[in-house]
Amino acid sequence: MKIAFFDTKPYDKPYFEKYGKEYGVTFKFFETKLTADTVELAAGYDGVCAFVNDRVDAAVIDRLQELGVGILALRCAGFNNVDMKHAFGRLHVLRVPAYSPYAVAEHAMALLLTSVRRIHKAYIRSKEFNFSLSGLTGFDLHGKTVGIVGTGKIGKVFAGICLGFGMRVLAYDKYPDAELVKRAGVEYVTLDALFAESDVISLHCPLTEETHYLVNADSISRMKKGVVIINTSRGALVDSEALLSGIKSRQVGAACLDVYEEEADLFFEDNSGHIMEDDTLARLITMPNVLVTSHQAFLTEEALENIAETTVKNIVTLAETGECPNELCYRGGEAKDCKSGKCFS
Repeated sequence: MKIAFFDTKPYDKPYFEKYGKEYGVTFKFFETKLTADTVELAAGYDGVCAFVNDRVDAAVIDRLQELGVGILALRCAGFNNVDMKHAFGRLHVLRVPAYSPYAVAEHAMALLLTSVRRIHKAYIRSKEFNFSLSGLTGFDLHGKTVGIVGTGKIGKVFAGICLGFGMRVLAYDKYPDAELVKRAGVEYVTLDALFAESDVISLHCPLTEETHYLVNADSISRMKKGVVIINTSRGALVDSEALLSGIKSRQVGAACLDVYEEEADLFFEDNSGHIMEDDTLARLITMPNVLVTSHQAFLTEEALENIAETTVKNIVTLAETGECPNELCYRGGEAKDCKSGKCFS
């Protein structure tokens, strides 16, 4: 099997080369993203491997099909960058549904602690031998209420971390987990109740039409004054302009963002020598109560290992058996995991 690997970063290659050699998959690594302008690079390959900021729209899908490419192996859990309706019946779309929920959940907590305890400010001060504590007062997480939107694998881990800090945990999910309530004492509530009662809100849900701009001007107005918002899922869960307005009005006390709705041409790249043309992101970064990391929540050794192994196994399993448990299908008007492993038509 020969796979064209797009949007390659230095930390990707060792893990994919390791498992590619082990399972007989050859990767050709391209630094460029997969777009309509670069899809020709996939000529002669059995499949392509893509990441979160590759743009797999209808034009790319059609050209991949024309080139005889049958597999789109996503090395991530999210697939909002893929036109799944158009892909169905044209490409086998495989994904990594779970690589390390601990990596993302722990990063979310790291952002929260850094923000509320002003660790980032203290670090900069101490590098300049400024040991003043003025302006560094934070608040205890113990006894505070955290609202978790989405209680899949990552949301559950984050709930456990918050419970360990002695926080009251509220949750919202279309499919509540009875075991989480029974064993951990998590309270499932409506979104309105979660917005109204939470001191901290953390987003751990996929990006769909229903969740697009879940955090917007209206929902922010219904949150507690001074709320801390964490997003380690997908950028477009948050209306960035509305968030900026909420911060300026002091309705939002702090924001911790590992993702951004217009990140595709910015994140994962060194833009330090360029003028930032995205005014909203530039203004957010200048705010003293906003932390931005560049989609790095997944970036642990364990997660990279799991991503590479699962991606390669997905490709090999599909090639050998004609089906894969991690294949996505498009049924009933939405993309979903194919339970049978036989969703391609």
